[in-house]
Amino acid sequence: MNVYQPKNIRNIALLGHSGSGKTSLAETMLFESGMIKRRGFVGESNTVSDFHPIEKEKQKSVFSSFMHLDWRGTKINLIDTPGTADFVGEVVNALKVADAAIVVLDAEHGVEVGTEMLWNIVKDMNKPAMFIVNKVDHTNSNYQMVVDLCKERFGREVVPVQYPFEEGEGFSTIIDVLKMQMYEFPEEGGRPDKLPIADSQKSQADLQHNDLIEAIAENDEMLMDLYFEKGHLDEDEMVEGLKKAMLNRQIFPMFCVSAGRNMGSGRVMGFIDNVLPDPLEANKDTDENGNEVAVDPDGKPLAFLFKTISEEHVGDLTFFKAYGGSLTTGEDLVNHSKSSTNRLGSLFLTQGGKRVDVPKVHAGDIGAVVKLKDAGVGDTLHDKSIDIGISKVNYPEPTERMAVRSQMKGEEEKIGTALNQIQREDPALRVENSIELKQVILSGQGEEHLGVVRQMLEQRFKLHPEFYEPGVPYRETITRPVKAQYKHKKQSGGAGQYGEVYLYLEPYEEDMPPTPDVSVRNTQEIDLEWGGKLVFQNCIVGGVIDARFMPAILKGVMEKMENGPLSGCRARDLRVSVYDGSMHQVDSNEAAFKTASLMAFKQGFLDAKPQLLEPVYEVEVTVPGEFMGDVMGDLSTRRGQVQGMDSEGTFQKVKALVPLAELYRYATHLRSMTQGRASHTRKFNGYIPVPHEIQERIMKQTAELEESA
Repeated sequence: MNVYQPKNIRNIALLGHSGSGKTSLAETMLFESGMIKRRGFVGESNTVSDFHPIEKEKQKSVFSSFMHLDWRGTKINLIDTPGTADFVGEVVNALKVADAAIVVLDAEHGVEVGTEMLWNIVKDMNKPAMFIVNKVDHTNSNYQMVVDLCKERFGREVVPVQYPFEEGEGFSTIIDVLKMQMYEFPEEGGRPDKLPIADSQKSQADLQHNDLIEAIAENDEMLMDLYFEKGHLDEDEMVEGLKKAMLNRQIFPMFCVSAGRNMGSGRVMGFIDNVLPDPLEANKDTDENGNEVAVDPDGKPLAFLFKTISEEHVGDLTFFKAYGGSLTTGEDLVNHSKSSTNRLGSLFLTQGGKRVDVPKVHAGDIGAVVKLKDAGVGDTLHDKSIDIGISKVNYPEPTERMAVRSQMKGEEEKIGTALNQIQREDPALRVENSIELKQVILSGQGEEHLGVVRQMLEQRFKLHPEFYEPGVPYRETITRPVKAQYKHKKQSGGAGQYGEVYLYLEPYEEDMPPTPDVSVRNTQEIDLEWGGKLVFQNCIVGGVIDARFMPAILKGVMEKMENGPLSGCRARDLRVSVYDGSMHQVDSNEAAFKTASLMAFKQGFLDAKPQLLEPVYEVEVTVPGEFMGDVMGDLSTRRGQVQGMDSEGTFQKVKALVPLAELYRYATHLRSMTQGRASHTRKFNGYIPVPHEIQERIMKQTAELEESA
């Protein structure tokens, strides 16, 4: 196995809308580099990536795959990522450790909604990027349309480096305006003949060559002076300018290929080798304090763990990027987040589903290790003489919720254990054991994402899960102040129970005036773990209730707030003042005052015009213009309140506030309504009052459940 220095390593993430041909491109690159002897095809389920049984069944990428190849002495690590929004967690994992991104576009469809989403992630993570227009041999290929759409959506920084001589079924030749050469491919694809540019194409090639030179020179003052002085730039000067401009995200070069017919991948690999940054040149990652972390081959061992998969009979296989020194089998490293020591087991490089044993993984490279103890995605391993925690991955907010339970008695604990394992491998999945709703809630990036979780529970763990509609975590509050009183008196032989409390309940809001007609002795402001606030005031004068009973009174109030009087949901945003009461020298105790305060609070709450609140989410829908009316109408039926609309190229963006109760399976409905061409994001916004008729229905359902219990 060759040993590669960081300057001879390229870490590349392949991104693109589902169906754009990323996996086929990776396969062709592996074949052209000699890493594999025969090309596989997605339709035949025999590609190096997409090796998981679920991917073979779906015939598309669901998990990121890690491959490597040697191109003229440079090691190119390829990370093939899924193109469906449901699996975006795999994309951000890959981009975390990649030094550049290749965005693959379909020559027929151009910029699709998935492309938009991926581009925004690349931008947010500050990664250099280039475009590859695939399938230029398709009957409906329209390369210029794709160029125009990219410039419209992503800016004039998108600059073609190539264009097809003739696209569609007759495609066999590429004009390269950086090298000013024509590549003519044999019918079976492979290595092309390098020819002078045909006379019929010279004027167009010259024009695009000059456009490329100007784009490069305008981002580099020295090159601009050189360009004015000489009237041109040679290839080496252009390559150097491209390197700088790409790192600064000032240029996004565009290439064209036919991955299916093996035409154009060699030139792409040459560009990766010559222009894309190595780990030493790449934009720096940061530590957890925001300080830059450079790849340092001479430094102490340092690695970031970014992905875990579990293999039967092997255990966990954890992928990492080495940032410092070399990682060696048997070496002891400290887990920064847990302060525990981990001994490195066997180290590997992976080629899809196959592993290659290596004794060391050097700085800048990507490797995998088996059976790490007490370490997982997002952790940093480092030598004991240093103390660095690399910043963790930020995953997008989930877009779909589902509740899960076992269909077979006795499997509940096994399902919980399995879900914890799946979440370790897929941090974009959130698993919540909701005590409030008495449900296990899964939150993911879409229904297909959660569908894969179901398949894993069934096929890998041999369990019998049932997925169903989750409950909504409503909240309760009051809308007017009210006084309430309750006397708890119980005598049944021996010591009895006695406690009487008078409470004043008020709706809480910031900077509200003091409670009238009481003298406040002390105040507790409690930020509730479920949101909102409780302000609890002791206003007792004259010693009618001993101060030692105040914690019990507060406990009674809190207990009822956790199981609200209106619907059993949690209450929030109240000010509760204890202003009077009575006690007995013998029979008063904490239990009596807790019961008295709970009952007084319940009665007062129901008399204070209680209001049910529902969670509302800020939803942003990205949709082609022709489906705008359908989306707007659908949001209206979901009680959505449109907050704004923007145009971005051929897409429209709609922002609306929508109640969570109306968002069940929204991602699937949106996809169906727009022929799969729209996507959405959502994030929690706050709580708003539930309409009266819905509140009445929920209260009725709650009463019926209590009666049947």
